[in-house]
Amino acid sequence: MLPKPASRAVVAGIFFLSLIGCSAAAAETNRVFYLRAEAAFHRAEKNFSSPTNFPAAALELARTSFDFTELATNTTQCAEIAKRGIGVCRTWLARDPQAGAAHYYLAMNLGKLAEAEAPSLGAYKLVHEVEHEFTTAAALDVHFDFAGPARNLGELYFQAPGWPLSIGSNHKALEWFERAVTLAPDYPENLLNLAEARLKWHQTKEFLAVMEKLELLWPSARTRFTGEHWERDWLDWQTRRAPLLAELARLKKPQP
Repeated sequence: MLPKPASRAVVAGIFFLSLIGCSAAAAETNRVFYLRAEAAFHRAEKNFSSPTNFPAAALELARTSFDFTELATNTTQCAEIAKRGIGVCRTWLARDPQAGAAHYYLAMNLGKLAEAEAPSLGAYKLVHEVEHEFTTAAALDVHFDFAGPARNLGELYFQAPGWPLSIGSNHKALEWFERAVTLAPDYPENLLNLAEARLKWHQTKEFLAVMEKLELLWPSARTRFTGEHWERDWLDWQTRRAPLLAELARLKKPQP
């Protein structure tokens, strides 16, 4: 079974979902996904309370904490769960400062805490900590979570406002998006991120090239990333792919 990745929403949420809050985002979520995430989180908590394999138990609780924050019904719940994940990661890092996965999920859960606390000065300060932890994770284990550190750094620089408000940078976003595609070219989200960036930046030729790769990948990805734990990802990917396909059709339409 392929490992379940973390979602992309950690970064976008800091800057956009924070305007409507965790509860508004979760209102459109299938109740089944919430119950699955809740059950997985509580199982991980139980396993962590008496771990026989500390790194594995810490990893599962850090991951399920993040997953559960994405489906939280309000900002208070979102913050509480994120803090649980942050605490686990800090405990893990106290034992093993070189654990790339611990830095990665620390960044993910810090991002969700920032989302829950936004808009506030504290939330925007957390963005720099998120950047630091993803950068550390990339240095230690850039392949983790299908090039997750590179993917999320790209998204962070892509979504954040630019200087002097924040750390946003199209140059850095492109660098990390392309690195994620190079490291994990068969993972749909890496190509989706790059396609969305190329489209936003009006880079038509480059957008068409990325979409060609994405469309070639899509059928095999459907057979590779299967099972209950991938359902939310496919819902997100299909939703994001739809406007890209519409733009692709428009660009390829013969001009009168």
